Amino acid sequence: MAFLLDFVSLLVLLSSACGEEPDPAQENVSPVINMKLDPRKKMLIWNNRRNVTWQECKIDTHPSCPTSPIPQVKDNNTYFCVFPNCVLHRGALLTINVTADGDVFQRELAFRNSGKEGSRAVNFSCLIYNIRFMNCSWMPGPAAPADVQYRLYAWTSTYEDDEVECPHYLVGSTGTHVGCHFDELAEPKSTDNYFFFVNGTSQETAIQFLDFTPFKATEMEKYNPPANLTISYNGSHHIIRWDNPEIRFDISSYILCYELDFQIKGSSSKRDPVFQRGSDKNVYLIPGSAARAENTFRVRVKYAYKDLWSDWSVTLHFGHPEPDFRGPPAALVGLVVGAAALLITVLMFLCTRFSLRQKLLPPIPQVKREVTGAFVFLPEVSWDGCHPPLGSQEPEDILTVEETRSSASGQAEIRSAPHGSENVPPEGRALAV
Repeated sequence: MAFLLDFVSLLVLLSSACGEEPDPAQENVSPVINMKLDPRKKMLIWNNRRNVTWQECKIDTHPSCPTSPIPQVKDNNTYFCVFPNCVLHRGALLTINVTADGDVFQRELAFRNSGKEGSRAVNFSCLIYNIRFMNCSWMPGPAAPADVQYRLYAWTSTYEDDEVECPHYLVGSTGTHVGCHFDELAEPKSTDNYFFFVNGTSQETAIQFLDFTPFKATEMEKYNPPANLTISYNGSHHIIRWDNPEIRFDISSYILCYELDFQIKGSSSKRDPVFQRGSDKNVYLIPGSAARAENTFRVRVKYAYKDLWSDWSVTLHFGHPEPDFRGPPAALVGLVVGAAALLITVLMFLCTRFSLRQKLLPPIPQVKREVTGAFVFLPEVSWDGCHPPLGSQEPEDILTVEETRSSASGQAEIRSAPHGSENVPPEGRALAV
């Protein structure tokens, strides 16, 4: 009998030595055993060695507030709690409280990120682009050794085993992984969350891991620039239209935010941007009086609650350019002069070839010389008696005819005698009888 008692005592001691570091004060009474934390899945697991009527789990992390999810059970009677919104790389204190046989028991687990302080990756970021691609990037920690090598793991569900390692690493100048490219994402869901975990290895020292709160997929996407920009004028306003970008997730267009950039071409002063929420048909009006000079327009888009802007769209020009009072350019003047000279040359050739000069410019009729000679102007002079004034034309002989009757024959006798000069006026020319 003594031998049996000694054997049972030995078994009890061995069982106590193989325990999961229980609190000595509760060694024989706490039902919680095998308490462990998976930092990659952020899952706390444990077993109960006897029935419990109530249990809870909590986590305290810096600087977040305590979190208390509801414990769940697996098929093998293993209990677990998941803390998806907690960050563990700064350390955490996990607590399990249970009630068994009317008594309340508590177990604690202090978690510490093992490895050299300052060796974990820093400046981590990820974005989705072109609908189905994703890039992530990071930098080596300030105290990381020269031979450090980082590895990235990603998954979208806390409860499903869909974890994948980075398929295409981006390598820095020293050969260290500093980024990752995912060339084919799974079918999108508006409820998608991305979980990331970066750890590292080195021959010199242990490397701390880096974890994050979940990345909401709809907020990670960098949209393509707005497309199909058009500007029309209706007589009073310039009407600007554009299409919403094609995006990965099926979300309302009202969750988009647009930045409209209007500038006066050639002006050194900058106009303030205009912000507008998205809609099914994006339209913006500018009065014609506000765009008398030549203006430029471009637009970009983002998710309304993030600052991840798309690239700028193409730039459009609209409005009326201001007149240039410096005079026409020399090239324009030369072109006008050359055109005028060519036109004159062509007209002269046509006039010579087809006698267009007589047809286009007929001669003006004139009075014939024979007619005009009858209207020669004779100067008027004043006569002294029957004598012309001095300096007049030479006198001409005038023949005077007189008729006399002969008493013998009864026939008239005609005789002539010189009389005066040529300049006798017509009224002085008489027929003597």
